[in-house]
Amino acid sequence: MSDQQSAEPTEPTEDDIFEQKAVRLAKRAKLIEQRDNLAGGAYPVTVPVTTTIGALRQQYGELEADTATGVIAGVAGRVVFNRNTGKLCFATLQAGDGSRIQAMISLAKVGEESLAAYKELVDLGDHLFVSGEVISSRRGELSIMVDEWQIAAKAILPLPNMYSDLSEETRVRSRFLDLIVRDQARANAIARAKTNASLRATFAKHDFLEVETPMLQVQHGGASARPFVTHSNAFDTELFLRIAPELYLKRAVVGGLDRVFEINRNFRNEGADSTHSPEFAMLEAYQAYSDYNGIADLTQELIQEAAIAVSGSTTVTWADGTEFDLGGQWDRISMYDSLSAAAGVAITPQTPLAELKALAEKEGVDVPEKVATHGKYVEELWEHFVKGDLERPTFVMDFPVDTSPLVREHRSIPGVVEKWDLYVRGFELATGYSELIDPVIQRERFVEQAKLAARGDDEAMPVDDEFLRALEHAMPPTGGMGMGIDRLLMAITGLGIRETILFPLVK
Repeated sequence: MSDQQSAEPTEPTEDDIFEQKAVRLAKRAKLIEQRDNLAGGAYPVTVPVTTTIGALRQQYGELEADTATGVIAGVAGRVVFNRNTGKLCFATLQAGDGSRIQAMISLAKVGEESLAAYKELVDLGDHLFVSGEVISSRRGELSIMVDEWQIAAKAILPLPNMYSDLSEETRVRSRFLDLIVRDQARANAIARAKTNASLRATFAKHDFLEVETPMLQVQHGGASARPFVTHSNAFDTELFLRIAPELYLKRAVVGGLDRVFEINRNFRNEGADSTHSPEFAMLEAYQAYSDYNGIADLTQELIQEAAIAVSGSTTVTWADGTEFDLGGQWDRISMYDSLSAAAGVAITPQTPLAELKALAEKEGVDVPEKVATHGKYVEELWEHFVKGDLERPTFVMDFPVDTSPLVREHRSIPGVVEKWDLYVRGFELATGYSELIDPVIQRERFVEQAKLAARGDDEAMPVDDEFLRALEHAMPPTGGMGMGIDRLLMAITGLGIRETILFPLVK
């Protein structure tokens, strides 16, 4: 069976793949058997590249048709197009960044034996090294007129159809194929790298120190979430994958590191959907002598600078072509005031629980009895009435005290805490606090959380005595924030969370 593909191959069936794999394995064996004659066999240690395809395109991309440069270059890339026509073969080589160049392998240049070997042994998907003069073909295609070629790595399985979209399932499960086939997949990976670099640059501008905190913890905390549990053989103890780095970063502030941040992985043993993943990248930052207003200003700057780094502007263009404006000064609204306006009834921190329950029942908002506090009802009702209408970036300010155990009480409004959630496109992107630094009140809050845990709340926080001991050594007034990196990419690219994570967890 021949493995030569035309310009527009059909999607291979399982039988086709089985047959092609057998053919390619035979070619691999021949390459290895004749490695001395075929310059390194199927998998050489290296090939003598002198430049990249991207660099050649940048330097010679505007050559007029049928032009010779006299420049000899050696490049390597994956074969994504291959056409053999008698005395002249054409291949398109693709670099990792998606840039492409044409390779022209002619009888006159490489000789009969080399041309025959090329036709027999080179397939779509192979990594190929070519060396020769940089030219522009008669049709104006930037090309290498090949003097010599060499397999850089033999592909045993065929590529998917380069001319049709991969299914979402294939994109997620086989991201390596997605990166080969789809420009958007490579753009997503590049956007993530640019975003992280921008975040670090903005923090550096404000004299923040990047630190690392434990991922394996003897006690989970720092957020309301259900943890993953594991066991340490070395210590013979139960350990938790962290749900948040908060309590360790605050220890750093207690120790005198006044401005700290961390970008790392968090793990929450909860559901997965278009905005949630059990494993995700998280940014947290803490600034001594700031508060939730100052940390909101910093968060806006971080996001807007990241948008500029990826898109060149605070007006980003999503994958579907929609433009979305992340610029300007973002609105700040009160949770209680916005809920009251949307529900058509006054709701305050003093509203009795019975009234909130009645409104929830009327609206079909379900709150499990084990977590049915005033604050939980307010937050669930707010999501029901208000959340879906928040398209523009908006800071939702001043949350109920009983759902925010790590946050300072509001300086002037009884019954709420100085906390905000940032919503973009209707989903929560970040959260920020004026941090609770009174160890006595913090212990009381932990005890209340422990009572919720005893009632069956899997997300309630345990009492963390070691963290409390740190607070008892005095933590300065501090503003803190946390933001999902994956969700930040969602805001910048318009994609779902599984597209923004390079290798998401799937069943």
